[in-house]
Amino acid sequence: MSSDLLEAGLATDAPETRVPITIERALSALAMAALCVITFANVLARYFTDYSFAFTEEYSIFLMVVMTMLGSAVAAAADRHIRITFVSDRLPAPVRRVTDTIAWGAALVMFGFLIWYGGRLTYDQWRFEETSPGLGNPQWLYTVWMPVLSVVVALRILGRMARILRRSV
Repeated sequence: MSSDLLEAGLATDAPETRVPITIERALSALAMAALCVITFANVLARYFTDYSFAFTEEYSIFLMVVMTMLGSAVAAAADRHIRITFVSDRLPAPVRRVTDTIAWGAALVMFGFLIWYGGRLTYDQWRFEETSPGLGNPQWLYTVWMPVLSVVVALRILGRMARILRRSV
């Protein structure tokens, strides 16, 4: 992106992805809106009645996990994941490409673990019919989203790695 576009305000922050990240952004906005509504309702209920809604904690934790995973997918697609680039930015382009691929590979392995172990946890919760402590809902209904959204993040990481490897040396 040229500096002329940045100065003119014509540059967008949209990443060069084949699949647009609009879905992840919209779902995370919905999760944030739901979190704000139930938290605000709980505050109002506590203020006016001295009682709180018991369900808000369970749903709030669930919505925070969903927002975190969707945010990770957007960050992976946009190449905005937190990392220390002090050294890698000063490396020659071919070496930087290798270090970027290794870093994204490590992220892919980590999300692979989340897929595997999150799936096992979800399966165990379903098999043993665990229920949530506050509302008594099946616990796997909350947990299933961790491996599912980890797959989304892993796919975004694979897309980022493909763009890095296609980039000219």
